Amino acid sequence: MGASLRGHHAHLARRFGEAVTYQPGVATFSAVTADPGPQEWADLARLLGRGELADMFGCPATPPPDWEPVFVLEGRQMIWPGGSRPDHLPGGTGTGVVELGADSVPEMLDLVARAQPGPFWPRTRELGTYLGVRDNGTLVAMAGERLRPPGWTEISAVCTAPEARGRGYAARLVSALVARIVARGERPFLHVAEANTGAIALYEGLGFETRKPVTFRGFRTP
Repeated sequence: MGASLRGHHAHLARRFGEAVTYQPGVATFSAVTADPGPQEWADLARLLGRGELADMFGCPATPPPDWEPVFVLEGRQMIWPGGSRPDHLPGGTGTGVVELGADSVPEMLDLVARAQPGPFWPRTRELGTYLGVRDNGTLVAMAGERLRPPGWTEISAVCTAPEARGRGYAARLVSALVARIVARGERPFLHVAEANTGAIALYEGLGFETRKPVTFRGFRTP
């Protein structure tokens, strides 16, 4: 995450000392160095403000004891094995997939509220390209790009409205994003909660492979 904040997403970042986080409304992800000391945690607390959420993603470093734990979630990181996009994947802009712009944010937020894919805020779409599927004009599925460490792009916010599930929209959207990411010479990756066995099966069916387990953790600043 720090590689995204200090690299491709530097224009969306806030920094104090070695601590860095996204601008308000983009994401709550925060990053410190690999071996942060007390001053670095103090810098992050000052950067975020009192009582704010520090989503440390998969950072193994532990903040000081006066930082309140908010959540712990076991998950896994999955990666595209490399090479070009296989022909068997569904997707592409010719199969009902549309690009979602700033004018689609209210619809995106409404879909997220109903489908609960994970963190998504009013400015999250600024992290990269977001694609969607509409049914009779209503946005019923979407997926997009999030973290961008060098040479990689994360696929995130994959979700489908409850009434539209089972139609293959998620597979269509993920494969369309894979095609775009591979075309610009990067490798797709994604994160998924370990309990979300349906999503894991979907991603494995599309060709993603598990790279490593990840523990997601969030804390509230003192």
